[in-house]
Amino acid sequence: MSTKDFVEKDYYKVLGVPKDATEAEIKKAYRKLARENHPDANKGDAKAEERFKEISEANDVLGDSKRRKEYDEARALFGNGGYRPGPGGAGGSFNFDLGDLFGGSQGQGGGGFGGGLGDVFGGLFNRGGAGTRTHPRRGQDIESEVTLSFTEAVDGATVPLRMSSQAPCKACSGTGDKNGTPRVCPTCVGTGQVSRGAGGGFSLTDPCADCKGRGLIAQDPCEVCKGSGRATSARTMQVRIPAGVSDGQRIRLRGKGAPGEQGGPAGDLYVVVHVGAHPVFGRKGDNLTVTVPVTFPEAALGGDIKVPTLGGPPVTLKLPAGTPNGRTMRARGKGAARKDGTRGDLLVTIEVAVPKDLGDKAKEALESYREATAGQDPRAELFQAAKGA
Repeated sequence: MSTKDFVEKDYYKVLGVPKDATEAEIKKAYRKLARENHPDANKGDAKAEERFKEISEANDVLGDSKRRKEYDEARALFGNGGYRPGPGGAGGSFNFDLGDLFGGSQGQGGGGFGGGLGDVFGGLFNRGGAGTRTHPRRGQDIESEVTLSFTEAVDGATVPLRMSSQAPCKACSGTGDKNGTPRVCPTCVGTGQVSRGAGGGFSLTDPCADCKGRGLIAQDPCEVCKGSGRATSARTMQVRIPAGVSDGQRIRLRGKGAPGEQGGPAGDLYVVVHVGAHPVFGRKGDNLTVTVPVTFPEAALGGDIKVPTLGGPPVTLKLPAGTPNGRTMRARGKGAARKDGTRGDLLVTIEVAVPKDLGDKAKEALESYREATAGQDPRAELFQAAKGA
């Protein structure tokens, strides 16, 4: 569609609505006409198909408040393609070629607008040499992985991350054209998108296949990026991994992904964290875990025991007399860091150590202990419960 056709067409008339119609009225009119003229409901009817295209084209402009405003301004400026001189000029009106006015033929795949009028129509048509305005495109999201030690995951760490991503080609400044002068894609008219009917009077918007959604096509493709305007870029970035991350966690870093195009924002960086195991400590959420062996006398008689902490001095826990094997005790504030700056706890599991080798005195002492406790059967309640069940 040429610029001249665009200005001359009366989209309000196509949809059958007044110029002051509301968005709701425009939408209602479009849906009604689209259902009546949809190709699925008028198979083999070329006129209905052409009418459906006109209706969709009108809705694309009038259904977008920004494009509608620019369209109204263009229509007010040029009338129906005719220039009307002021009081000092000749009477009446006469037509002229808009291609001449804009400084280039409109029949050459998106020729250029010239001078200040290119700015007037730039946002509406996305056309023209130096005045071309393509839509900003957000950069791609990037996903990377990092492996941390157990301690780094608990306390946080800054790690170097080498990434490869698509960025604007330096050889052609991201234009895709060897000379830096790509032309506007004639298929999507620089929008990077094309509409297609989806049935029921609705249309879907897809990236333009001819320009890959860029809105521009290289006239002399750049040898480095093959006309895509994008090239692979490798960079190393220092990434701060927050304290308290867990194995398999996916961290999102906004704006740290691939650079955008045409002034668009950068994408995001997603970092998947892998955490190595620790020979002593484990983890349950914000709490750290550790298993501490104690002797039988310590478990039976009680006493103070020292417990190691991760990266800090040991803490002393008071072991109550008669502590059973497998009991868990808590050392508060000695766990992993939380987002609010506090720390979880250290969960200490008691394990009664059974010596493999005993000296003569130890054996005699245990024999005496066995004789002294001969009347006690620790399994009596177990068998009673099993029998009752």
